[in-house]
Amino acid sequence: QLQLVESGGGLVQPGGSLRLSCAASGFTLDYYAVGWFRQAPGKEREGVYCITSSGGILNYADSVKGRFTISRDNAKNTVYLQMNGLKPEDTGVYYCAVPKDPYYCSGDASYIQTWGRGTQVTVSS
Repeated sequence: QLQLVESGGGLVQPGGSLRLSCAASGFTLDYYAVGWFRQAPGKEREGVYCITSSGGILNYADSVKGRFTISRDNAKNTVYLQMNGLKPEDTGVYYCAVPKDPYYCSGDASYIQTWGRGTQVTVSS
């Protein structure tokens, strides 16, 4: 069974950094696109970044451009989201996900086949 597990969230001050990890079990991530989504309190889940199996990157949130970076390490079966210059509005639960068509990225939360459980990110002084 495909499973994704996020880690690396926490409480950080504005301007700080976190690196989120998304580890896969039960399957090899090499051939799959993997996306990061987030959900702030009272808001809908939104796409942030996605990375294809070949390393192509798609951004779905203009607010994180220049601050967040997505990458993957197939040897570790893991996808990362490096978050720098964090702002209070980045607060939320961050999820990694595999799209229904696992070979193509999607920023649509309704087009996901597998979700992780999420990791909480709180940016506050």
